This record gives sequence, C-alpha cells and structure tokens, in this order.
Amino acid sequence: METIDVRSGTLTLRTPTYSKEKASAGTRESALTRARRRQAWLMMLPALAALTAVAGWPLARTAWFSLTDAQLSDLAHWHFVGLANYIGPAGVLRDPDWWHACATTVMFALMSVSLETLAGLAVALLLDTPSRIRTVLRAAVLVPWAIPTVVSAKIWSWMLNDQFGIVNAMLQSAGFIHAPLAFTADARLVFPTIVLVDVWKTTPFMALLMLAALQTVPRDCYEAARIDGVPRARVFARVTLPLIWPGVLVAMVFRSLDALRVFDLIYVMTSNSRATKSMSVYVREQLIDFQQVGFGSAAAVLLFLAIVLFTVGYMALNRNRMQGN
Repeated sequence: METIDVRSGTLTLRTPTYSKEKASAGTRESALTRARRRQAWLMMLPALAALTAVAGWPLARTAWFSLTDAQLSDLAHWHFVGLANYIGPAGVLRDPDWWHACATTVMFALMSVSLETLAGLAVALLLDTPSRIRTVLRAAVLVPWAIPTVVSAKIWSWMLNDQFGIVNAMLQSAGFIHAPLAFTADARLVFPTIVLVDVWKTTPFMALLMLAALQTVPRDCYEAARIDGVPRARVFARVTLPLIWPGVLVAMVFRSLDALRVFDLIYVMTSNSRATKSMSVYVREQLIDFQQVGFGSAAAVLLFLAIVLFTVGYMALNRNRMQGN
C-alpha cells in the first residue's frame, strides 16, 4: 500500500500484513469443506450404486448390442459388426425413416412444449389469484396429469373416433362439420391431434411448477404496483415474468426431455403411423416388429445421446447465464 504525505512530499510504502490467525482459520475452513464434500459423496454412494445397477447395466448392454447383428429370435448367436449399425450402408444414420422420426420428434417437442408453457402459465396465474374455491380448482386441474398416459390416450382415441366418437357427434350437431373427421387416421389431422392431446395431458404439470414459482414472488411488489397505479400487464411483464423465469425454464426443460422420448401417447393413438412416428416408436419397431436387436439398439443409443446433448447444452447455457448475472 502506498501513502503520500502532502505537507512533506514524502512517499511511504507499506506492505500489507496477514495475521497468523486468519491463515489458520482459512486452513481449518478448507479442511472442513473437504471433509463435508467427502461425507456428501459417501452418503450418495448407495444411491449411485442403485442407479448404476438399475440404469447403467441396461444402458451398457444396449450399447454392446448396437455393435452386433443380434436378432431377437436368437440372442445367443451374434457377430460383432462394429459401427455398421450406425454408419454402415444400411445403418441407422443412412435410413430416411430415422431422420423423418427425428424431425417428427423435434417438431412434436417444439409445438407441445410451447403450447403447454403458455397454457400452463395462464392456468398458474389463474390458480394464484385469491379465491374461495382455489383449493378445489388446484385439485381439479391435476386430474388430467394424474391419469396414466395409456389410459388417457385410449380415452381420447374413442372420443375422436370417426364412427362413434363423441367429438365428431358434438361438432356435427353444432354445425361446424358436415361429415365425421378421422382425427387419428387422416394424415393432415393426426399430428395436430396428438399435440393437442399431449397439451391437455401435460399442461397441469407445467402449471404446477409455474405456480410454485409464483408463490415465491414477494407480495410487496404487487402491493407497491397497485398503489402506484401500474397496469397489470406492465406488472406482469416487468415484475412477475422476470422473477418466475428461472422456474419457467426448469419446467420447459423437464417437458422437453419428456417430449423427446415420447412413445406411449403416439403408439396407443396411431401405432406405427409414419406421420407421427417418433424416435422411440422407431426404436420399438426395429426391436420388436423387425426383431433387429443390433439395429434397434443403435437407434436407442442415438436417442439417448440426443437427450444427453440437449441436457448438457442447457446446463452449459444456464451456467453461463448465471455467471453473467
């Protein structure tokens, strides 16, 4: 540290000093931090071991089968083919149906997650408004999400049936259509139908996460805005949305991961229809219908890698955003 005496014009240099007490305290703190970190890893070991046994072994076995020409009818006899199932002349990456399934899955994820985010935010704002029946409404909203996906998909298949479905009957009685529509068979209608059914099913999940984020917003902000006469739209844009945005992002990531691996909804309502075939349905078709375990395992590994890359990319972007803030 440098100091200057203005009256005498002298320059005095002072070297900063550190007490031994502070150095020893820092050493003890670092040792305590290391001990806590070590204890945390020891406590996580049972869960990590169980996760490795439940998920790690099947994943490793799938990766191994992807390097072979194994068939479902005879898994005991196979030959090692290396990366032929991936990049070979008849590999997954050279199959147009695989890329069509990828495009369908990505489009499904973009459309469904976008609509579910908007609808979930609207429902969360409605449920966050003080009301005498707010508790009843919160319980009622969760009903679609609580129904198993296979059950809800089958119910919607019956309701949308072009021969005996109630939706066609209501639309015809109201005069909106003159002939029944094949919602799950018409190539022009099947994809929007799947998306809307998924929105109905999963919007409560998004609303629940966003409602939790809304509960963390200080009520003093709303009270101050009300006293100052700030319009509600501006309060939402300048106060509510920035404060709940991290929670909205988390909800969107969870739904995106779930949408990228969608299977049951599409398979129950449209089976192996090419117009709605997702990556998971493609994997199932190769493994079960065509009994190509090696080829289907390669497709499953590619699906897994796509989800991993999406997760890692989100975590990297989120880390950069937090460091920037």
